[in-house]
Amino acid sequence: MLTSTVCAAVSAAGLGIAALTAYRKRFLAATRIAAFSLVPVGLVMTGVIDWLTGVVFKPTVWAGFGVLALSVVLFMIARVAERHSLKAGGSRKERRAAARQRGPAAVAPAASAPSLGAGAPAKRPAAQGKGGAPQEDFSDIEAILKKHGI
Repeated sequence: MLTSTVCAAVSAAGLGIAALTAYRKRFLAATRIAAFSLVPVGLVMTGVIDWLTGVVFKPTVWAGFGVLALSVVLFMIARVAERHSLKAGGSRKERRAAARQRGPAAVAPAASAPSLGAGAPAKRPAAQGKGGAPQEDFSDIEAILKKHGI
């Protein structure tokens, strides 16, 4: 009952501010203010306010939220402990279970790696300049520039 009265007062104040804003020829802002000021009355009429006050002021509801929070914390502790035991090696049973989850090992794990054997082209050594510093080969760039007349 008290919450309904407070919401009605807030809405009336908001509509008054919207009227003053419209009087100042700011119609777009006045429309927004009026829309926001009608929200509390709409919540009271739909019963949402009564539901919220029933939830907020009941100690059993807060105890329920506490139990849910404790449950989440325990789940997180279990996950951290599980990861820690798997990193540390864990028991045989846990290691077997982890190996089953990973799946079968590859027959030839290096088979998919690229081969750089005898068929790979050899790199040209960089030409050495006067000071022993490598000198880059710009012949292909020069050919392109000559082609375009530069």
